[in-house]
Amino acid sequence: MRFYHFISRIVVGVVFIFSGFVKGIDPLGMAYRLEDYFYAWGTEWMLPAALTLSIILSTAEFVLGVVVLFNLKPKVNAWLLLGMMLFFTGLTFIDAIYNPVPDCGCFGDAIKLTNWQTFYKNVVLMVPTLVLFIWRNKTKDQWNNFQAYGAAGVFALVFIWLSLHCYRHLPIIDFMDWKKGNKMFVENPLPVKYFLTYRNTTTGETQEYLSPNYPFSDSVWVLQWEFVSQRAEDPNTEKSHDLQILDFEGNDYTENFIRNPGYQFLLTAWSLEKADHKSLKKMDDFARAAEADGHSFIALTSSLSEEIDSIKETMSLTYEFYNADDITLKIMVRSNPGLILLENGVVLDKWHYNDFPSYAEFEDKFIQKTQ
Repeated sequence: MRFYHFISRIVVGVVFIFSGFVKGIDPLGMAYRLEDYFYAWGTEWMLPAALTLSIILSTAEFVLGVVVLFNLKPKVNAWLLLGMMLFFTGLTFIDAIYNPVPDCGCFGDAIKLTNWQTFYKNVVLMVPTLVLFIWRNKTKDQWNNFQAYGAAGVFALVFIWLSLHCYRHLPIIDFMDWKKGNKMFVENPLPVKYFLTYRNTTTGETQEYLSPNYPFSDSVWVLQWEFVSQRAEDPNTEKSHDLQILDFEGNDYTENFIRNPGYQFLLTAWSLEKADHKSLKKMDDFARAAEADGHSFIALTSSLSEEIDSIKETMSLTYEFYNADDITLKIMVRSNPGLILLENGVVLDKWHYNDFPSYAEFEDKFIQKTQ
C-alpha cells in the first residue's frame, strides 16, 4: 500500500503542479476562459472578478500539488484534494454533457482537451486521489505546523508574484500560435480538393467526383445526372493562424501584411476603450519613425470605426487601423495594446504595453544585427 500511496502522491502532485503552472503564467488566458463560462451561465455580473479568480484558482491548484507531492499535512491536503476533485469532476461532467464552452482550459493553452477528455482525465485522477484519502490517517506527518503552512504560504506568495509578473508583462512561456519563432503562413500550401456529388435522375443513385475528374464531356451522362452538392477538402490541416485583417469596407489585406518580406509591425488593441491610451500615443512616434525607414506599421482592433475615428482625433494618431476579431487579437498577444514584429511572416518579437520599445531600441536589437 505504501508503494501505491507514493505513486499516487507523485501522479497527483505533478498533474496539479503542471496544471496550475501553465494557467498561472498566463492569467489573462485563464481569465478569458472564465469569462466565457460567465457568459454561458448567465452570470455576467462576475466578469470583473475573472482575473482575480484566475490567479486564485491557479495558485490553489499549484500549491495543492506541491503539498501533496511533498506530503505536507497529509490529513488536511487529502480532504482538500478530495473536495476539489469531486467538485471539478462533477463540473466537467456537466460541461461534457451540455458543452457550454468547447475547451475548459484545464491545462491552459499548453494541452487542448475536449470536455469529455477532461472529464475522463478527472475520473482517472480520482483513483490516486482516493488512495491518498484512504491512507491519510496512516501517513506520518514529518512537518510541524509552522514548517508545513509556512512552506505552503511561501509557495503561494511566490506563485502569485509570478502570475502578476506575467500579467504585467507577457507569459514567461508562450503556448500560443503567435509565439516568437513561428511562421504565420504556409510556405508551399497544397491545393484544396473539391468534390462534387451528382444524382442519377432515373435511378436516384448518387456519385461523388473529384473535380475536374467527372465525365462532363459525355453528353449522355450530362442528360442523366444532375448536380447535388459540393464539398472542399483542405489538405493543409494545420492553419498557421485565424487572423483576418480587413479594412472598414470589408477588403481583406491579411496576406499583404502577413507575407510582407520586410519588417511588419502589428499593434493589437482588441478594445480601444479598455486599452492603455498612453501606450497608443507612445506608438505614434514609433510608427512615424518605422514608416520613415520603410517599415510597415498598422494597428488592429475590433472596435467600431466611430470609436477609432474618435481615438485618432483625440490623440492625433497617424497610423492606420484595420479590423480584426477580438478573440484572435487576445490570442495574438496578452496585452491591450500589444505589439508584434514580423519579418516574412516569422514572429521576431512581441511586447506587452509595459515593455514597448523605443524606435532606437528596436534598431539596436534588430537593425544592427543585420548589418
